[in-house]
Amino acid sequence: RSRDYLSAAGVVFSGGTPMTVELRPLGVHCNLACQYCYQNTQRAAGNLRAQYDMDRMKQALAEEGREFSLFGGEALLVPEEDLEDLWSWGLEKFGSNSVQTNGTLITPRHIELFRKYNVSVGISIDGPGELNDIRWAGSIAATREATQKTEDAIAALCKAGIPPGLIVTLHRYNATADKLPRLLEWFHSLEALGVRSIRLHILEVDDPAVRESCTLSDEENIAAFLYFFRAAHEFHSVKFDVYQSIRALLLGREQEVSCIWRACDPYTTAGVSGIEGHGERSNCGQASKEGIDFIKSEFAGYERYLALYHTPQTDHGCSGCRFFLICKGQCPGNSTDGDWRNRSEHCAVWMALFEYCEQELIAEGKSPVSLSAQRQLMEQQLLRYWESGNNTTMEGLIADLSAQSSGQ
Repeated sequence: RSRDYLSAAGVVFSGGTPMTVELRPLGVHCNLACQYCYQNTQRAAGNLRAQYDMDRMKQALAEEGREFSLFGGEALLVPEEDLEDLWSWGLEKFGSNSVQTNGTLITPRHIELFRKYNVSVGISIDGPGELNDIRWAGSIAATREATQKTEDAIAALCKAGIPPGLIVTLHRYNATADKLPRLLEWFHSLEALGVRSIRLHILEVDDPAVRESCTLSDEENIAAFLYFFRAAHEFHSVKFDVYQSIRALLLGREQEVSCIWRACDPYTTAGVSGIEGHGERSNCGQASKEGIDFIKSEFAGYERYLALYHTPQTDHGCSGCRFFLICKGQCPGNSTDGDWRNRSEHCAVWMALFEYCEQELIAEGKSPVSLSAQRQLMEQQLLRYWESGNNTTMEGLIADLSAQSSGQ
């Protein structure tokens, strides 16, 4: 197969444009000490920086050629004058900006800058009050004060017409059976404020102590996610990202979902291109299990996915799974035993959620890809792409099969 043919079929090449460009002027520096943060391995390894070079960062961003998201650590530790410089430049170059923050440092001045420079805001918070205690600020009092600042910032942003998207990680502090009703009530209050997007995260675990104290069991994770899946129909405007993504995947709409479902190579992370404080290229931080910011590889490899397809499930593979086409072993950052070659350690959770949404779609009269008569043909076609060092989407596979059946 030639690259011209593959390009015509809508392939995402290893050197293609990434889905997200993350600018990290201060690396993983943060004003909080969240117990479960996937960047803690980088902090423990001493990979911290306190300086950055604006010109080099802008040069690297210009070479990427697309909108960037200001990231951290905590992105708003960057002084306001430099934030304005970056966002003014970003608006002129790309027409918009974005930032991911824990929300504790947002001031009225930041909100002015958000409005002036068309900055969309993402906030990480795991619930109100004590439900957010895992996002530690040094003491219970300081943590609760920081949480209140984030809640106040959410309200202020909504009032200013800039409703943030939220990332909520589920764990023992906020998503055991006794806490789920309060979290759901909070979600309803957020919808009343104007929040429209909530992304539910499964807890990524890199530390045995965190696993012991914070992690939900598979059964508890399944119960928590299904609690919100069933409640999704109660909301008029809020969308729960993982619920919408699984339904889209089951319907063959892969281009609508995030990188965790799209056969990510941990040494190129095509879904994320990181730019550090002096213009260095790096990968998604979820792949930095050794605490090292590896330089982005020039070419992607799909060995993980070829191996998972053929490896028995008893050996941490995916052989025979009818959901492999849509899941692909999930994000390598959540692989069993921290080894990116294995499938996700949360396989049982994802399997249960796929099965739930599969049955829901069937009841709606829709046809999930997982039960399609063409599923195995699509899998074989996808393997051929990976063997040639390329990737594609389910939309691309469907187009391939359609072209083949019509003799083109």
